[in-house]
Amino acid sequence: MTIILMDLSIIIPTFNEKNNVRIIAEKIMNLLQGSNSSFEIIFVDDSLDDTPVLLEELCQQYKEVTYIHRRNEKGLASAVVKGFLHSQGNQIIVMDADLQHPPELLPLMIKRLAHYDVVIPSRFVAGGSDGGLNIVRKLISGIARGIGYVFIKKLRCISDSTSGYFGLKRSVIDQVQLNPIGWKILIEVLVKGRYQTVHEIPYSFLARAAGTSKMNLKEQFNYLKHIGQLMMYHPEHRKFYYFCMIGTLGVLVNLSCLHFFLHFLGMEELIASVYSSSIAMFHNFMWNHKVTWKECKQQRLWKQMMQFPQFIVICSLGIAITTLFTQAFLFLGWNIYAGQLTGIAVSILWNFSANSKWTWSATYSQINAEQENLIVTQESPNKEKCIQVEF
Repeated sequence: MTIILMDLSIIIPTFNEKNNVRIIAEKIMNLLQGSNSSFEIIFVDDSLDDTPVLLEELCQQYKEVTYIHRRNEKGLASAVVKGFLHSQGNQIIVMDADLQHPPELLPLMIKRLAHYDVVIPSRFVAGGSDGGLNIVRKLISGIARGIGYVFIKKLRCISDSTSGYFGLKRSVIDQVQLNPIGWKILIEVLVKGRYQTVHEIPYSFLARAAGTSKMNLKEQFNYLKHIGQLMMYHPEHRKFYYFCMIGTLGVLVNLSCLHFFLHFLGMEELIASVYSSSIAMFHNFMWNHKVTWKECKQQRLWKQMMQFPQFIVICSLGIAITTLFTQAFLFLGWNIYAGQLTGIAVSILWNFSANSKWTWSATYSQINAEQENLIVTQESPNKEKCIQVEF
């Protein structure tokens, strides 16, 4: 258990930032030295250049500065977790060393942490800006946020869930096992942390003054891997994963049955197709009932008997959605396969959400209904807008 010895810990992961560490340390010292709060600045360093030499100098100059130099570990997110373990503050703020996260926001973040569990400087609330990114980085960042929004339910109410600049109370991560991959530690905290309130404040993401960006294809792959890992953490996300896996297996069942009916039983093509689809649909229903929504096996028999017709109707509408997208793409002169894939993606989301709410509705209400209340507020220059989100 961490012993709380001070008010605030500022964690700054570094990798080859010799031109920036002194600048950011002195900015923070100038901003906070006159306050009544005790604080520490922890650099977690993976550098291969002379950054550790400069960090050692800073430690000698300022008693508030410490650093950890890692030799056999790499990764921004794991560096932050290392900082969490060594920190002693009741409040924790994480920021980058490249000066793209303005230290001038620290006093406001500290003030807001007195009232909220998590505080996130956001580029996408009123008054914020991502102008420090070039067009390619903006595109990559937007896609990353979109992927998180689609697959992780708890990220949907946060405007800047991929931010590397955030603050939290220690209670949010106390006794929480964090296993991040790559560079986005905040999404790990938002999915696994213990909190009820999030406050977003606007900020302008600044252009890098010195050094080079650490963004590369490997980090993009790590982000996707991280999202996949977090999907399995929450029961609701696991349901979607199981639903997709069963659907994929159902396609194989469908094709195998079709081949058997055509080549071994000599059925007509249309009849063979109908029989194959019916068997695959029944296969998907049974596995979803036993695995994806296994809680609903406690329902009364008559309710279970009504589930299969509901499942058929919903999945039939899913087929209609796929067909509609395919025809729309053809009408516009676009690629038919692109239309089919788009339709499949939309129909999967429809099938899962509709079956969740109607076919196996007990998951949401009667059986093990776990309600999570999350309040998200956003600060603007003139007023504070409050949005309440219930899970």
